Amino acid sequence: MKIKVRVSHDQDTKYASLICQKIQESAKIRGTGIAKKDPEYIKSKMISGNAVIAFFDGKLAGFSYLDIYQNKEFVVNSGLIVFPEFRKQGLAKIIKIEIFKLSRKKYPNSKIFSITTSHPVIRINTELGFKPVAFSELTQSEDFWKGCQSCANFDILTRNKRKMCLCTGLLYNPYEKENISKKQKNIDYLIPGDKIVLAYSGGLDTSYCLKYLLQEGYEIHTVIINTGGFKEEELKKIQERALNIGAISHRTIDAIEEYYQNCIKYLIFGNILKNNTYPLSVSSERIFQAIKIAQYATNIKAKAIAHGSTGAGNDQIRFDIAFQIICPEKITLSPIRDLKISRKEEIEYLRNSGVYNICWDQAKYSINKGIWGTSIGGKETLTSSNDFPDEAYPTKLRRKKSENLELEFEKGELVSVNREKGKAIKNIIKIEKIASEFAIGRGIHIGDTILGIKGRVAFEASAAIIIIKAHHLLEKHILTKWQLYWKEQLSNWYGMLLHEAQYLDPVMRDIEMFLSSTQERLTGTVHIILYPYRFHLVGIKSKFDLMDSNMAQYGEINHAWTAEDVKGFTKILSNQMKMYHNLNKKEE
Repeated sequence: MKIKVRVSHDQDTKYASLICQKIQESAKIRGTGIAKKDPEYIKSKMISGNAVIAFFDGKLAGFSYLDIYQNKEFVVNSGLIVFPEFRKQGLAKIIKIEIFKLSRKKYPNSKIFSITTSHPVIRINTELGFKPVAFSELTQSEDFWKGCQSCANFDILTRNKRKMCLCTGLLYNPYEKENISKKQKNIDYLIPGDKIVLAYSGGLDTSYCLKYLLQEGYEIHTVIINTGGFKEEELKKIQERALNIGAISHRTIDAIEEYYQNCIKYLIFGNILKNNTYPLSVSSERIFQAIKIAQYATNIKAKAIAHGSTGAGNDQIRFDIAFQIICPEKITLSPIRDLKISRKEEIEYLRNSGVYNICWDQAKYSINKGIWGTSIGGKETLTSSNDFPDEAYPTKLRRKKSENLELEFEKGELVSVNREKGKAIKNIIKIEKIASEFAIGRGIHIGDTILGIKGRVAFEASAAIIIIKAHHLLEKHILTKWQLYWKEQLSNWYGMLLHEAQYLDPVMRDIEMFLSSTQERLTGTVHIILYPYRFHLVGIKSKFDLMDSNMAQYGEINHAWTAEDVKGFTKILSNQMKMYHNLNKKEE
């Protein structure tokens, strides 16, 4: 079964006579309604693109058109017909929605109306935001009312001086809602009842978005992508909050392993710290969350995707780009960005809407926690000079006595912690649990946003910092000089492109292939000592350690060359520099 409803064009005029016949037959059976239409009139609507036509498995199945009156003040949706053999398939609703959307698109400032005796059509119109009104509120154009002359009940209409009839008048007024032009800036092609997927974290911003979109009349399905950092009870509370506010459904999608295999692994391979400081904790997560959200929205056939990003951050770019690439047919909404809502306004809106059981205004800091680290924003990070207070960091110093830590890598991947084997994800969590008690991995990152402004954020990422530094130390012993050099160049690019929402560019796969190839011999153990607020890299053991070569020991003895070899080597190595300086002497 395949239903297709589209805007009509001139090649559809061949169907005009059949459509008029079906409209007349349907009216005759019902004993009411406008019984007759002129095929030439219907053709004109098709040619001008003021009609929609429906097909069911390739066969003509339905039709509707629009017309304008009183200098575009009114638009009428009329002539709705579904051929008898295709009824009870939900086709009438689809056609009605499409003609309504066409009317809104072509005449956004016009009032839209229809008159009908059909209860199903009345119900559909009501769902779209139409309201029953007296005929006096509809167009008073004589051209429109003349169209009723072919109806069997025209005498009722005339006897009542066009004040009432068996039909119900339905009107959609685009100016009825307060500030509608501002609110509808991004929902011109959405209609009440449309299905929207909302990326929902349970915080203030996404809770505002949820309540706002529900009150706009949409069917909201919330989803959270767990890329690590959430406890089971936290995920349950987020689900309860979404459903209590009014979401039709809530889904938690686990993407931790996928996040590791497709991103964290390469951040380790590349020893990537943004500006030599920040392990890309949140920025690396967002693109994977966006990808999974886009896939989920496609699976449940949502019309749009919404997120709670503001207009001044990086996340809006990451979400928007992923959605545009993976599901370009879907509309992207971000109410806070689009309406420029302040935190204070969000809180007030939620309280006025009955969501007042959460103390949003008591949270001084915004915290984004993930498996690769936690970012923290607050009033201090909005300045350039204020230090970040100790109490603002989620984990506190609990251990003051030093402790040894041993990490084992195989082909660049972390395979054991303190000689206890485990999968990489579990090892990362284990290191985080141990090292966070020493308050290791804290810092403040200052960087350039995608939008070109400077940003300041605090973070704590004990596992990420320790793993990257340990891995880098192992590489220094195992890789060649030029491997290390080119790795650093490409790793910097990989981190920057990931940060700036370019993960889906194919060059990222090319860099990943290079990074993976450098890890073939990256096997060994790294010994570390943990102290309060810091750690010390003691050393490594590896069968691939280039220091274990019996050719020579740095600064001591060698067995692979003689003193004369070195003299000849330095003579050749310095040739060009000698030429340069000799020429300079002649010029002097």
